[in-house]
Amino acid sequence: MTEQRIDLGLTAPSRSGGCADGSCGCGSAASGTSSSPADAAAPETTTLSVEGMTCAHCVRAVTEELNALEGVTVIDVDLRVGDASLVRVTASRPVDDSEISAAIDEAGYTLVR
Repeated sequence: MTEQRIDLGLTAPSRSGGCADGSCGCGSAASGTSSSPADAAAPETTTLSVEGMTCAHCVRAVTEELNALEGVTVIDVDLRVGDASLVRVTASRPVDDSEISAAIDEAGYTLVR
């Protein structure tokens, strides 16, 4: 079994670092607004097992479908060729299991339960 990790760098902008010009709309201090920890729910991370992923194209397909779900902020994939890959999804709100399952299915892969 070969294990490969592919980090596509598809994470949301950091709210704590701030932007130089505020053009990204992240609400940083540069744009005159900020968010306190009490304003936002704590991020929730779910680890999924996904079968059928074998390459970077597979990772992109799953990542794109999951990123389309409302609230998803970070996706991290541990590609495991010949075994179920681990996909960690971090979201700012709880994401329903049926939404996740549908996104994985739409990408063409199988969510292992």
